[in-house]
Amino acid sequence: MNVIAKSHESVLWLDPASGLIARIAAAMGRCTSPKGLFPAQAVVLLPYAQLMPLAQKLWSRAGPGGFAPRFETTLNWARTLQGFVPGPDDITFDAARDGLTAQTLLERAGLGAQRAALAGRLVQCAHQLAAAAGAVAPQERPAWLARARAVLAAGQDEPLLALEAALARIALEWAGASQYATDALFQALSPAPDRVGAPSCLIVLEGFQLDPLAQALQARMGAQAISIALQAQAPSGSITLHAARDLEDEAQRAAACVLRHIGAGRTPVALAATDRVLTRRVRAMLDAQGITIRDENGWTLSTTRAAAHVMSALRACAWDASSDAVLDWLKNAPAFVQGQVLQLERSLRKLGIQSWRAWSASGSIANLTPRAAAALTALTTAVNDLMQTLRATRPLLQWLQALAALLQASGQWDLLAGDAAGDKLLAVLRLNPGERDTLQQSLAPTVWASRRLGLPEFTVWVNDALEAASFVPPYPQQAGDEQVVILPMPQLLARPFAAVVLPGCDEVRLPASPEPPGPWTAAQRRALGLPAREALALAVRAAWRQALQTPHSDVLWRHSDDTGEPLLPSPLVQELLLDGLTPTSLDPREHRAVPSHPDPRPLPVAPGLPVRRLSASAYEDLRRCPYRFFALRQLGLQEAEELEGAVDKRDFGLWLHELLKIFHEALKEAPAPDLPARAAMLDVAAGQATQRMGLGQDEFLPFAAAWPQVRGGYLDWLARHEATGAVFEAAEVAREQPLGELTLVGRIDRIDQCAAPGPASKAAQAFVIDYKTEALGKSRDRVREPTEDTQLAFYAALLSHDTLRAAYVNVGEKGATTTVEEPAVVEVRDALIAGILHDLQRIAAGAALPALGEGSACDFCAARGLCRKDFWDAA
Repeated sequence: MNVIAKSHESVLWLDPASGLIARIAAAMGRCTSPKGLFPAQAVVLLPYAQLMPLAQKLWSRAGPGGFAPRFETTLNWARTLQGFVPGPDDITFDAARDGLTAQTLLERAGLGAQRAALAGRLVQCAHQLAAAAGAVAPQERPAWLARARAVLAAGQDEPLLALEAALARIALEWAGASQYATDALFQALSPAPDRVGAPSCLIVLEGFQLDPLAQALQARMGAQAISIALQAQAPSGSITLHAARDLEDEAQRAAACVLRHIGAGRTPVALAATDRVLTRRVRAMLDAQGITIRDENGWTLSTTRAAAHVMSALRACAWDASSDAVLDWLKNAPAFVQGQVLQLERSLRKLGIQSWRAWSASGSIANLTPRAAAALTALTTAVNDLMQTLRATRPLLQWLQALAALLQASGQWDLLAGDAAGDKLLAVLRLNPGERDTLQQSLAPTVWASRRLGLPEFTVWVNDALEAASFVPPYPQQAGDEQVVILPMPQLLARPFAAVVLPGCDEVRLPASPEPPGPWTAAQRRALGLPAREALALAVRAAWRQALQTPHSDVLWRHSDDTGEPLLPSPLVQELLLDGLTPTSLDPREHRAVPSHPDPRPLPVAPGLPVRRLSASAYEDLRRCPYRFFALRQLGLQEAEELEGAVDKRDFGLWLHELLKIFHEALKEAPAPDLPARAAMLDVAAGQATQRMGLGQDEFLPFAAAWPQVRGGYLDWLARHEATGAVFEAAEVAREQPLGELTLVGRIDRIDQCAAPGPASKAAQAFVIDYKTEALGKSRDRVREPTEDTQLAFYAALLSHDTLRAAYVNVGEKGATTTVEEPAVVEVRDALIAGILHDLQRIAAGAALPALGEGSACDFCAARGLCRKDFWDAA
């Protein structure tokens, strides 16, 4: 602790006239006791536990000689009096246990069908009421409960509020009927002469909010109890305001402020946790700088890596698990050979299998070596065997045993054990044998000892338990070694910090009047003893004033949220702005000059990578960007297919191609000239195509809604097309055409036979058709400059006909189907073949393949990260 912090400590605690030590000693002197006051029998109640070691240390340094009073919080004091074992239906403030009790209570109230959805809300309501109920002496609690029932009964007879009213009533009965660990304090302060652990004097140090339990204990002690306000009236310290652009900018500025204070010797620095996401980002930056941190706030256990291990295993074992979920589990499970897992992923992506149930190793190993095929089959069997251990219904305790066994078999248990967050998770879920035995004893009198759960219910229970639990990282080994302390703003009270950094001071994260938690009305809050909005607002303002009394404070906020929504500063900050403070123009971050090293445009040559087979799309790549051709075609680099993704326009096009193939092949086998029969055949083909492609009905719903219009427009076009004499010949025709050492390859959507153009020719003429679902204008642009289009001319080159026709058939989603024909396809084909031969000869001769980086070709190019266009030298 540096000189500034020690000076602040002296003013707060050690000042002989107004310091807290002197005020506590004076209060002890004013306490009256028939037996006289013995200091060790005095109890000083603190508003939060982090003040206990500080108060004890400073009393030993500056307090009166002799014994010291006991510095306690209400909960810590209750623990020293007697052990407390909650009853089967008592509120325990343990979400894992209380969630089960909540479901039981909902069933008793006739809401069993909604118990899974309502249990979490009921626990929240009950925990809010428990603070008020626990502040009432056990013998007085029935009367409090009766008054509270009358309050809740008023104004909750609206049918729309029936569910909320039921939750409130159940929560009230639960809170009123529960016993609490702090009930021992009322017994210790009872007037009985043989009471054990009763203090001779009770001194209550008041925080920003009055503690109902501390007030009740003070009233019970009468003249032997004195309250002292911890809030000190002192001038504000040096305040610096920082306005940031967004979350990342704010986090960087906050971390820089902390580092500047440390560099100036102003330690320890308090970092107020107003936003957990922002605070974790700042902490990550400070950790990277090797700063010693004491984190008193922590974060939700469900966001830790340990929780991700458990939840990924549970999601992967669900009967409808996706392939992505299974891969996520396997990649983080050390027991599985990662080389085999990667082979499994390649197979799943290649086949586009989204659901694990659809995966069959035996049907997917045809192209693998015998060794790889055997490994993939063994991996699939091992994974399915492990999944099977979590499929049957069973009681909760057996679920915990099964989950522990699964984590051990997958190698994830060793990742959890010994890790701080992992140890916390094992304790919260009772996965260790000793904690599981304790849970078994507490559940023995309840229905949960024998009730059977399915995997979905167990997964929800685990998730709720992790969401409600917090993980606080271990403190530095030596107290006082920390350079930074992360804590909630109210816990700055009576703490001697040299500087404080207050990020997240915007209108959302630091409102001047916070929204009270829970569904309670203002009248209900007053009657039940819950803090009112006005009290919460006063507490926020008091904490804000106290924070600004720190010798040095930095206040930060951002102008926009993650979604781009504009944000205003907190009203508390706006008051500072009205008082004349202005945001600093100085950036606290240390600026560095980073020399620019732009990359030159790549100019690879690849004569040693001869092109033997060429498709239309490959040659289109060469024409658009030679470097793309080099990367994707000659080197063979490819993007990995997505396992999961929303059905898009490309899927619609593939589906349409498949159903038209099915339809025309069926129509060729069984001609049906009338329109209704053809429409029925198209519907059958659509269903078959959907099934073959494994498309879900829900995913395909937007395109299915447009299908009647598409079908009608296509049948109208088909009638006009057949009236010209065109006859369907084949669909999805694979063709190869030798061209010297090169082979042109491709798959033509459709080939028709049509009448010859002149009366002298009796032979039918081939008509090459390519389906398009793009905008009609784009299809027309393709043939406007025929030499710029590759596809139709390339498909024409796959046929050896001297004369032929070629056209795009634009199948519109709004109903109209239109033919867009290329009239000079033979001439364009001949020019294309000449261009192909010329280009490939140049590549073989060592011509460079530059990255052109022009136009829309780069927008969705898979090779963009390889050519590094965004880092090219502008010159």
